[in-house]
Amino acid sequence: MKRRLGLPGALLSFALLSSFPALGQTTAADAPGIADPIAYAESAGIPEIAAEATILDAEGNVLREGTNKWTCIAMPNAPMCVDPQWMALVGALMSGDETFEATEVGISYMLRGDAGASNTDPFAAGPTPDNEWVVTGPHLMVIYPDPATLAGIPMEPTGGGPYLMWPGTPFAHVMIPVEGDAVSMPGSE
Repeated sequence: MKRRLGLPGALLSFALLSSFPALGQTTAADAPGIADPIAYAESAGIPEIAAEATILDAEGNVLREGTNKWTCIAMPNAPMCVDPQWMALVGALMSGDETFEATEVGISYMLRGDAGASNTDPFAAGPTPDNEWVVTGPHLMVIYPDPATLAGIPMEPTGGGPYLMWPGTPFAHVMIPVEGDAVSMPGSE
């Protein structure tokens, strides 16, 4: 039985997706590669945000200072554009700090998709038989300060809609695919 997305999550998901009807259009085959890290990082977000964002390389070096509060990161196979709340989460993940607590709703764009991550273990470096390795196409990620807000959000990645990643951890967030076939689980197919 599929569980439904809780009302607050459903409303936010609808608002995000209806506000940006062309989200999936940023994934064209001719999109910039990692050899041009600034353009590559920018391609993860919507142009109105990415054009003014601070750009970091994968090691955290500033490639360009931004004029808004967003940061786009040129992570190989997983570029992203994140707001300040998500940047705090990324910093906590990178340092292994499991005391992270979201203080407000945070949004991250990964409109180039990713090469995979565990759906259950935020620190997994690769797929294992039991860590639900998930490869997601273009998507948004949303964190909430109140874990109770996440109740009722499906945890099944391949259900065809938003799902909860890293449940039961301080890094729990909603994954919102922006294309119908954006999620796969290599090894479990």
